Amino acid sequence: MLSLENVTAGYGPVEVLRGVTLQVPAGQITCLMGRNGTGKTTTLRAIMGLCPPTAGQVTLAGTALQKHPAHRIAREGIGYVPQGRRLFGPLTVAENLTIGLMTRGSPGSVRDRVLALFPRLAERLTQAAQTLSGGEQQMLAIGRALCLEPRVLMLDEPSEGLQPSIAALIGAAIRTLRGEGVAILLVEQRVEAALRLADSIVFMGQGVVAETRAAAELTPGAAPFRAHLGV
Repeated sequence: MLSLENVTAGYGPVEVLRGVTLQVPAGQITCLMGRNGTGKTTTLRAIMGLCPPTAGQVTLAGTALQKHPAHRIAREGIGYVPQGRRLFGPLTVAENLTIGLMTRGSPGSVRDRVLALFPRLAERLTQAAQTLSGGEQQMLAIGRALCLEPRVLMLDEPSEGLQPSIAALIGAAIRTLRGEGVAILLVEQRVEAALRLADSIVFMGQGVVAETRAAAELTPGAAPFRAHLGV
């Protein structure tokens, strides 16, 4: 579904990604893990066109994306939930979702499906996004991305700072999306959460893919976690 081949990207003269190659299959959850500064967020931004690759190729179902601007990439069917949510704070829940619908001209029935996935949002449609709790804001950020009807959903640490019950609810929603055939690329720092959700784990180190393992082969104390996440 989504493929990166030898992608190099960075910020000005600073090269962060150095030939990243990875695959994100449809109907699977691929988790990026690694120490801070290894390029996980930059990988998502490179895919989304927010940090355009200077070399290599990003393809979605065979269509090259690396030269497109971010809004065009969203229209191709990639939904992105960045760290920090980045909602339109003064706008209501309903207005934030409408912006998501407008991106690809999705029908109102898509919003209904989002509200069925996150019923709490249905209770707060007229409430300003900035007044929601942290967990509700994360649900809204994911819901807005889902209004694109994405073929690929990218999430940057979606459970960060959330109470366990809300994190579990979001995890259940992510698994539901996987069951519907969405390709999911997830950045997650918590080992237990990664093992609960992921089909495969891509370990990054110093801007490259250091190792890729099936999540079912790993335990919380496995050597790859010590090697790529330990201090």
